Amino acid sequence: MRIRNIAAAILAVAVLFNYALVKASDQTDVRATVQSVFEQLKSRNYEALYDSLPGASRNRMSRDRFVNALQRAQDFYQLDRMDVGAIKVMGNLAVVDTVLYGRVVNPIQAEGKIVVQQYLLREDGKWRVATGDQSTVKKFLAANPGFAKGFTIRAPRIYVKQNDKWVEFNAPRRGK
Repeated sequence: MRIRNIAAAILAVAVLFNYALVKASDQTDVRATVQSVFEQLKSRNYEALYDSLPGASRNRMSRDRFVNALQRAQDFYQLDRMDVGAIKVMGNLAVVDTVLYGRVVNPIQAEGKIVVQQYLLREDGKWRVATGDQSTVKKFLAANPGFAKGFTIRAPRIYVKQNDKWVEFNAPRRGK
């Protein structure tokens, strides 16, 4: 009886340890994916960045269209660095709190930062970044209400530096 209890305790510890390793591994993989995508964006390696998108995103937008859109935007900003905050993983879904720092270079010059959650989906064993694809993000949240309940989902916020202080930027809304 005593040996059975010891064996059960050892088994329970092993299962919990394995769960902790899997969770840590998932968070490490998610962090590495987010960092890799940032480095590709920063170095303007848009061809490789396309491969980081989920299949649904790639099906809706061709590689050429994706690359051309990012190339048109590159004249307006320069990315410098990224801070990675909390990482939340639930099954094949992940959210990562990030702050992207850079500079607006056209039409004005200013320091800027974007506080944004990165959304990732695991497909074919790889983490794919779905952040810019609101359709995919909305589908994943609708299909996984427990994920949305467990984590606070926040809209991106953009800031510019004025007089050494970060001031939230609110773009003017266009009329219909």
